[in-house]
Amino acid sequence: MEFLNKTVLIVGGASGMGLLAGKCFAKEGANIVLADINAEGLDAAVLEVREITENVIGQVTDATKYDQVVACRDKAVETFGSIDVLIPCAGGAERRILGMQEKNFFEQPISAIEFSIHMNLMSVLYFEHAVMQQMVKQQGGVIIHMGSITGAEGSAGNIGYATAKSALMTGIVKSLAQAGAPYGIRACCIAPGPVLTRPGMAGMKTLLGYAAEPQEIVDMMLFLASERGRSVTGTTFLMDGGRNVMRNKE
Repeated sequence: MEFLNKTVLIVGGASGMGLLAGKCFAKEGANIVLADINAEGLDAAVLEVREITENVIGQVTDATKYDQVVACRDKAVETFGSIDVLIPCAGGAERRILGMQEKNFFEQPISAIEFSIHMNLMSVLYFEHAVMQQMVKQQGGVIIHMGSITGAEGSAGNIGYATAKSALMTGIVKSLAQAGAPYGIRACCIAPGPVLTRPGMAGMKTLLGYAAEPQEIVDMMLFLASERGRSVTGTTFLMDGGRNVMRNKE
């Protein structure tokens, strides 16, 4: 029960890797706060986590709205007294989410680019800005945000997504680590390659010949958030099966 009496706030917690992380941290004794814009999905996710622990709440939150982010932070602290781990993992590539699979960057409306930057970058910064205020009061905490192999490779059709992930993987994680260190706050980034969260990922090539299981990514979250990872900060872990070093990715 490594996270007993610790509170973990997961953004994008209604499904996928966010929900899996919530369950895994709950099994280790953590209080769980799931934040998501999908109210119906969030209710179902809370019920799933409640099968593991009673110490779970859901907070419907549009992560691109700072006032809602602050309200989510305040609800977490009001309920459990602290936020010890923040994992903002909501987001996605604009072409897939907005149904523009055939459109190149210059063919997309500028609103699509703005949407992607707000969803994949600003929402993360909003949560980190708000939650760090609480972590400073506590004199401690861990922030683990999600990059992507796309942040290293680039993407002609998802420039907003690639830009956001690249920023998270370099300037932001390093800067957060520097800003947080005097207060005992660590910041890390996990950048997955293909992960079997949806069928399309299985077709992406990796040097090792397979896509990662979601549990592998969550296991890294658990490690980084724990005392075993206490010396890790300002670093991005590329978990891509070697895709970034492949010569031929076609």
